[in-house]
Order: sequence, then structure tokens, then C-alpha cells
Amino acid sequence: MIPNRKFGLFGGSFDPVHHGHLILAREALEQLGLERILFIPANISPHKTGSPPAPPALRVAMLKAAIDGNAAFSIETCELEREGPSYAIDTVRHLAAKHAGVDWTFLIGGDNVAALDTWKEIDALRGMVEFAVFTGRHPAGETGGWPRIDRRIDLSSSEIRNRIARGLPVRYFVPDAVDRLIAEHRLYLHDRL
Repeated sequence: MIPNRKFGLFGGSFDPVHHGHLILAREALEQLGLERILFIPANISPHKTGSPPAPPALRVAMLKAAIDGNAAFSIETCELEREGPSYAIDTVRHLAAKHAGVDWTFLIGGDNVAALDTWKEIDALRGMVEFAVFTGRHPAGETGGWPRIDRRIDLSSSEIRNRIARGLPVRYFVPDAVDRLIAEHRLYLHDRL
């Protein structure tokens, strides 16, 4: 019997995608023995409030630019194609129907573990995926007994947006191709946080 393929699901706003996202995805591949990481940009995150994200097409363009040339990284846009909030259970059901013979690992930040019970249809979701936790800023934090991806990266999309709004460069924070897209489309100039 051929074993199932192992894919990681990495959801988020990716507004903008930065080197921290890419390093964490690489760590997940290596530490968990995954074959592929699917980056899933959210339409509307049910767990985030505040200013609306950059337009979906631009967030996808930035992701494409960031992962260009990496065969283990791909983008899944199903959440952008659905109306309303982006719920993990809907995404996993969509992907399970689309890809047979895949074991799914859902990558979450350590700060999400405590609130996991509030996620839509969490019991069904637990039956469809294995969670893995980026410990990052919470290395001693609770992981729910799931596998850990130990890598601390102090970089966030909100920090990058804030730097741009203050007129500061973000070179080295984001891939060069993403930096060019941000400048070309004049993104985040008024996103003071």
C-alpha cells in the first residue's frame, strides 16, 4: 500500500508575506517531513479585526513572488474565492475533496492553541487534520500535545506595514520581489498601527 502524501496548510492574511513566513514554512517541511506547504491567504479572518487587508489579488501576487522557484511551496486561493469569513473547516473539506490520498497538517501559531476550541466545528476539524504548532514567541507554551515547530522569529506583517507607513524601508524584511510590488502598488502607506 502506498502511504499518503503529507501536506502542510499554512493560512493567514499574508499582508504582506515576509521572510518569517517563509522560514517557518521551510522549518515545517523539514521538522515534520512534509512534502508540500500550501499557503492559504484568508479572505476575512474570523479571528482578526482592524484595517482591511490589501486587495486579494495583490496578496496573491506577493505570495507568488515570494515562493517563486520553490517546488515545495504553492498557493491555494479557495478562501479568497468564498464569500465571508475564512473558516478552517470549510477549507479543509474543500481540499480533502480536491486531493485524495493526502494527510493534512494544519500549522498554527502558539498563540492560537488556547482559542482553538472556539474555532468553527473544531471537533470535525480535529478529525480531518493533525495540528502542528509554531512555538516561536511561546517556546514553553501549551501545544495541545501536537507536534512543535521550534523556531523563534520576531517579525510580523503589522510591523512591516507600520514601517512602511512611517516611511521606513522594509528591504531584508520581505523578499526583494515583494518589496518591489509593495512600492509599485504603494501599499501600506497609510496603515499606521
